[in-house]
Amino acid sequence: MEFHLPVHPNFMKFITVILFLQFVLFSFGQDTTVVCVTVLDKEHKEPIPNVSVLLKSDQNLYLSTDQKGAFNFKLASQKNVTLTFNHPLFSTVSSELNSDKRAVQDTINLQILLEKNLVRELKEIVVKPPGRPDTVFESGRLSVADFEILKDGRLMLLAYPRQLKKGSELLLYDGVEVNGSFSVPGIAEELLRDFRGNVHVLCRENVYGVSVDGDMVGISSLDRGYFMKYVAPIVDTSYTKYFLSNFNENYPAFEYFSYDALDSTYSDILHIEDKLMMELYRSEYKWVDIRTKLWAKNKEIQTGVDAEIWVGANYFTQSLYYKELYAPLFFKNDTLYIFDYYKDRLFSFSDEGKLIDSVPIYHHYHPKSTGWKRSLIQDRVTGEIYAVFEKGGNSFIGRIDLHTGEITEKVVLGFKFVEKIAIHDNFVYYVYRPFESNQKKFLYKERLPYSFVKADVLQGMEKVK
Repeated sequence: MEFHLPVHPNFMKFITVILFLQFVLFSFGQDTTVVCVTVLDKEHKEPIPNVSVLLKSDQNLYLSTDQKGAFNFKLASQKNVTLTFNHPLFSTVSSELNSDKRAVQDTINLQILLEKNLVRELKEIVVKPPGRPDTVFESGRLSVADFEILKDGRLMLLAYPRQLKKGSELLLYDGVEVNGSFSVPGIAEELLRDFRGNVHVLCRENVYGVSVDGDMVGISSLDRGYFMKYVAPIVDTSYTKYFLSNFNENYPAFEYFSYDALDSTYSDILHIEDKLMMELYRSEYKWVDIRTKLWAKNKEIQTGVDAEIWVGANYFTQSLYYKELYAPLFFKNDTLYIFDYYKDRLFSFSDEGKLIDSVPIYHHYHPKSTGWKRSLIQDRVTGEIYAVFEKGGNSFIGRIDLHTGEITEKVVLGFKFVEKIAIHDNFVYYVYRPFESNQKKFLYKERLPYSFVKADVLQGMEKVK
């Protein structure tokens, strides 16, 4: 016995519509191609971010690569498309996508290799400074761990007899003799200069403010948490304005902003973010176990901070892939300079926080081959800004042209494996001890091949972001 179910006429219409939509979607899918492009350095096979891309078809479309050196786009046309890749440090390359190739593929993976522009490479000249390294401070009992140059030209030295953690001393030194000294009560780590130009000793538990009265050296205790929360975020100050950041070493983004003491208002200056690091930072939440996810969700309920951030701060920051952000701010002659290495730009702002200009910077590219140390130093007398490189044990100082963002020459220091580099009034200072030597760590200085005059420079904190 056979059973036949009755078929409603509207049901047949419904089936016909479904089949028609499937046919349309299938046809549209065949006509649309996703193009995934990756741009790499031909020599090092490293991704190149911020490459300008011109997509030329019926209309011109401008794109750029992300921090992974990649971008993608969709094409729904059967016409030929030409891609032109442009970057100041690399030769320009064009690639054509024809309609025959796209017609049979839903996705195209395109890899572009750019060669380094040799013309720009020839602009870098390495020169040696005149003269030889001069010994500034030497002792048969004490080694220099850190130093700061005071406003009157004297030096504040953090020195120790055997190990820094076993006991240290503060020495007030005028270049000839020690004028005064003071024993540090805690386990000292380094010297810091705050936004007013005052020197502090950073210890494990506390921070000690250093005071100088004639030849007398004294200290006053500050809570380390208070110092890091209320003093360290102030990068610089100008008249009634304070320039601050909310930098956190466990988060891949922060803001520069200003505070006006006259009307108690805050103004944003620049947002700094490593987008690739942020993507990895937040995605860590996907891979942790259920117990950790529940902990992070409870923290989110208690604090209002995303669970992804709690996981990223406590787990991803402990991995080898995480790097703290480095985008320092400097002040020279009523102009703020911010080096945003994640946008490849040097931004200049007025002392009111208004954008003046921006120029490209590329000296941070290929750190393995150039020796880039993620370190910028400002001469607090002349206002000039220098980048530090180290290769084969040799340290190189490259002066940055603030108008173009380029480094036109580098100066190689006289000794290898130097520490604690600082620049003051066209001289470079550093701590050095010969390899496999019983000598204590001495303080040296070298004359740079420049004679820049004094500029208006604030006394901010380069070591604390």
